Amino acid sequence: MLGLLLLYWIGKYFYKLAEEYDKSQWGYAILGIISYYGGTIFFGIIIGILSEIVAPGSIDTVNETVLGLIMLPFGVLTCYLLYKYFEKTWKKNMPINEIDEIGR
Repeated sequence: MLGLLLLYWIGKYFYKLAEEYDKSQWGYAILGIISYYGGTIFFGIIIGILSEIVAPGSIDTVNETVLGLIMLPFGVLTCYLLYKYFEKTWKKNMPINEIDEIGR
């Protein structure tokens, strides 16, 4: 249940960002959720490989719930980085209203 709330908030923030810069709201909301899962899977694989190198066979005894909780911050970090990247890129490429610049 908490995972669904997290996905809702991720989608909501990406939706509002896309709306602010006149982009596809639903497309970027879905992209935000995909980035969460992508970051979780990517860092899960990295941690799995590292744990097998350090202690072979240790990944078999790890509880999946605990592993999911360990991966949660990595998914959120991936979403945050993508959000900030879009925000910075779109702010830089935002067209300047020429009429407002007259007289300055």
